[in-house]
Amino acid sequence: MKAISFDEKTRVFSLRTNNSVYQMQVRDYNTLIHLYYGADVGDCEVDYRIVMLDRGFSGNPYEAGDDRTFSLDVLPQEYSGYGNGDYRINAMECEHEDGSDAIALRYLRHEIKPGKYALEGLPAMFAREADEATTLDITLADAASGLQVHLLYGVFPKLDVITRAVRVLNAGEKVVKIKRAMSMAMDFPNMHMDMIHFYGRHAMERQMERMPLHHGVALVESKRGTSSHQHNPFVILCDHNASERSGSCYGFALAYSGNFRCEVEVDQIDQTRLVMGIHPYHFTFGLRPGETFETPEVIMAYSEHGLGGLSRLYHDAYRSNLIRSRYVTSPRPILVNNWEATYFQFDDEKLFSIAKEAKDLGLDMFVLDDGWFGKRDTDCSGLGDWTVNEQKLSGGLKRLVDRVHGLGLKFGLWVEPEMVSEDSELYRQHPDWVLRVPGRLMSRSRYQLNLDITRKEVRDHVMDQICGIIEECGIDYIKWDMNRSVDNVYSAALSADRQGEVFHRYVLGVYEMMERLVTQFPNLLFENCSGGGGRFDAGMLYYSPQIWCSDNTDARDRLTIQYGTSFGYPISTMGAHVSACPNHQTGCTTPFETRAVVASAGTFGFELDLTRMTAEEKAQAREQIRRYREIEPLVLCGDYYRLTGPYEKKNYIVWQFVSKDKRETAVCGVMLHGEANPHIHLIDLDGLLPQARYQDLDSGRVYSGAALMKAGLPLPIARGDCQPILFRFKRVDGE
Repeated sequence: MKAISFDEKTRVFSLRTNNSVYQMQVRDYNTLIHLYYGADVGDCEVDYRIVMLDRGFSGNPYEAGDDRTFSLDVLPQEYSGYGNGDYRINAMECEHEDGSDAIALRYLRHEIKPGKYALEGLPAMFAREADEATTLDITLADAASGLQVHLLYGVFPKLDVITRAVRVLNAGEKVVKIKRAMSMAMDFPNMHMDMIHFYGRHAMERQMERMPLHHGVALVESKRGTSSHQHNPFVILCDHNASERSGSCYGFALAYSGNFRCEVEVDQIDQTRLVMGIHPYHFTFGLRPGETFETPEVIMAYSEHGLGGLSRLYHDAYRSNLIRSRYVTSPRPILVNNWEATYFQFDDEKLFSIAKEAKDLGLDMFVLDDGWFGKRDTDCSGLGDWTVNEQKLSGGLKRLVDRVHGLGLKFGLWVEPEMVSEDSELYRQHPDWVLRVPGRLMSRSRYQLNLDITRKEVRDHVMDQICGIIEECGIDYIKWDMNRSVDNVYSAALSADRQGEVFHRYVLGVYEMMERLVTQFPNLLFENCSGGGGRFDAGMLYYSPQIWCSDNTDARDRLTIQYGTSFGYPISTMGAHVSACPNHQTGCTTPFETRAVVASAGTFGFELDLTRMTAEEKAQAREQIRRYREIEPLVLCGDYYRLTGPYEKKNYIVWQFVSKDKRETAVCGVMLHGEANPHIHLIDLDGLLPQARYQDLDSGRVYSGAALMKAGLPLPIARGDCQPILFRFKRVDGE
């Protein structure tokens, strides 16, 4: 099977993965038409699906002459431009020197080559071996301006993933301003689908919402300078009846951490178009002759095995061909973070006392959060001054790090490199180093401002300080935070006609800083954070193998946060900790064991004052750590199944991990409420071998895989609210 083929006679491109096919065709007047994306259709070309009709008020290209059936307003196009007779949402819009903004893209040529294309300064999936992926580069050209648009496709057959991006080349003789450059467009022949997206807010991210498509435009977007807490750059289109286990599902994930937009339009004849890419809000990008612009990548996947099948495709693809860290499938250090234990009020002895308790419990790492630098006793000052506060840390940071290392623990550190406080030495020395609109008062957020990361001297100044501390002190882990949206968007370093580039250049600057970090310190464990989950996207996973899932550590809220996150992101990428009760964000109380079960669906760690734990709690914590170590290989590398979810109005939420060889499984969850005269709740497991025999490691009882998946397993009787569920099974038939 060829991953990419082109039929010279029919001019049909076929892109094939193990279980899906993507087809497009160069048709009349060198127009590139989309034919199909979905389940494998064998070697058949499906150009017969295109039916030409004369549609009223749908115009025709001049080249079509008297043929009124050929209209770009209704044909399924592969990548549409503005001003060519297509009145639907478009993929590209440009402004030319004469003020016009039309663009007519026609097929010029193509190239098929082994391996995977790369994007300059942008995250993207990669091929570890050349035969893992194949690249298709189709060049479309606008004859009037000389603009060339390269449609890039990366096909990963074994992963069932196709990636898309666009490279724009100004091959003309005049400056062209890009006003809109989406990474991809996709046309479907009907509207009989649901759209699933993941909305939220700070401390309640990625809440799943599912709705049928409707006439008009459905929109998911961020204009906050980040992918945001409010919306996630991952969208699913699926059959109305698609479930976890069955139904056609299409996933679209933008590997980008800035402003984005995903639009889905149902047109006049019930066709559906989806476009995804950089948000056109406050965006223009000037291209002089010979210059290029590249869009971020969209990672597409199709599954006819339901939402669960689609999720597992993304989990596998990201772990194998997006996340570069050495930690992607290796055990992560189980840590304690001091933030909820001390906030800003600590000294070196208090921190060391927590570290000693961590060692006693069997933890692997102590993490020092905010407050260790500059004049930083509250969140009103100190950001930007990455020098050690020796009033808090007597003898300096290295002394504390050495003492913690002496216990046999790793040492982690919190930083917020993109921000500055007005009350800081950096701001007093360089007030022009922030984003600020001339002549206007600035918008504050959390008493901090955005550094102008578009400027190299700013990036270098910050990273020189932080990298110096990492090297001098022997830091093992960095938590990179970002605690406000991007605002006051104007760079003093760019000319007036370049201000529309600030948002995108800011993101490119962040990526450059992170690339320096992971390149200079390849053994560093790097965790991304933006007030928790405000920048939880595929772009960030290219640099960091884990992301702090949410600032909300309440186990009950984490059930929905982690559930929504699991649709598009591996479980191993979710930072999840056991925190104190009553919970610091919600004031709610959940059992200690339940907090651990929920946190085990993630990287696992602790976020509380270990010195205040009772002897009983310490014994429980040691057992929690031991149990997590046993299931950690499943969390990192196994298949994940959502057996039930928080929106099903059931009294339990249950999930399951299964090893790739089907020999081991862990079933975890929470019984939400105690019941008088209770029901007996049976849960059907998934992903096992029907004829294999599995032993419950607690009771010793042996079940067939078929029984566990078809007859079900009784859940424990809840005695009180939020009771933990945990079963572990291992195959015992020896085959």
